[in-house]
Amino acid sequence: MKQKVSLIRGFYPIVDTAYLKPCELALFASSLLKGGAKIIQLRAKGLGGRELLFAANEIKRLAASYGAVFIVNDRVDIALLSGADGVHLGQDDMAPLEARKALGPNAIIGLSTHNAGEAKDARSLGADYISFGPVFATSTKKDAETPKGLIALKEARSATSLPIVAIGGITEENMGEVLGSGATAVAMISEVLLSKAPENKAFSIVSRINPSD
Repeated sequence: MKQKVSLIRGFYPIVDTAYLKPCELALFASSLLKGGAKIIQLRAKGLGGRELLFAANEIKRLAASYGAVFIVNDRVDIALLSGADGVHLGQDDMAPLEARKALGPNAIIGLSTHNAGEAKDARSLGADYISFGPVFATSTKKDAETPKGLIALKEARSATSLPIVAIGGITEENMGEVLGSGATAVAMISEVLLSKAPENKAFSIVSRINPSD
């Protein structure tokens, strides 16, 4: 499973209950995977454990059928029970090394970072990849930090050799400059979840990132 870390690149969509009803999570995940996504993250703040596990099981099944990586946000227990490929943790969540004890040596562990110092420390903390942001202003997280900008992203790139998933206000139009500033992948939430045709949107994004595919 650990070799799937190499798939943490390009388009990194997140299905999020900030925009979707619980019953829509797997449906949108399916559309994004059909559109070419090779990663899918489930983020469901406040969702009850039973509903969250149901959604995780459904999305894990879908991701496996496309050979894609499935990551659960925050919930190590749900990642374990659903057989997810890994978990993405915040700075105040379970420590990455503790999460690895629970999920096993092959689990993919992501860690949110917001400055070059956190990016530099991530490897020693046990992370396989980091997210960095918010790069631009975002309305997805009400408690989001001040936008960091592209210069800070470049500083984070210089601070670590881990894959960097840039997050926060990233769109199909600005993703080129984000990738050009050192990001390995671009996380998108509202850009794809508010689309009237998420499969087509995913296909367009993937095609622009990987024009030869």
